[in-house]
Amino acid sequence: MAFEKQFEVRWSDCDANGHLRNTVYSEYCIETRMSFLASNGYPHEWFSSRGFGPVILREELDYLHEVHLGETVVVDFSALGLAPDGARFRVAHNLRRQGGKPVARVVLLGGWLDLERRRLTPPPEELRRLLESVPRGEPFAEIPPLKPR
Repeated sequence: MAFEKQFEVRWSDCDANGHLRNTVYSEYCIETRMSFLASNGYPHEWFSSRGFGPVILREELDYLHEVHLGETVVVDFSALGLAPDGARFRVAHNLRRQGGKPVARVVLLGGWLDLERRRLTPPPEELRRLLESVPRGEPFAEIPPLKPR
């Protein structure tokens, strides 16, 4: 089953036109991913104490329908790709109204950043296995391994 998180659109989430601000779509997706990690034993403190954490390398957002103040948005996510060592991942977030109508789709390429070396790094094995357990979306493709520097 896909992990989902629900958000009620607040006044501060809206732009001058009364629509959900463009950056809030990304913020909802970030909160969904971090909630997934925390609910599976990887809260922010776990990453901080190990000197590495998630980083977004690329993000694409497709707006499908307007979202307004007071509406409820449900955000899920699925895996679209994973490098063999888990150092990079590709995920999709589908945002929809509470009744199921799609409002946006966010696709991103991310990785795990070693905060001291400032380089992408494979996660610990147990975290890589958790990433492999994320439901797969379409199209799923393995991400090529990083070339050594």
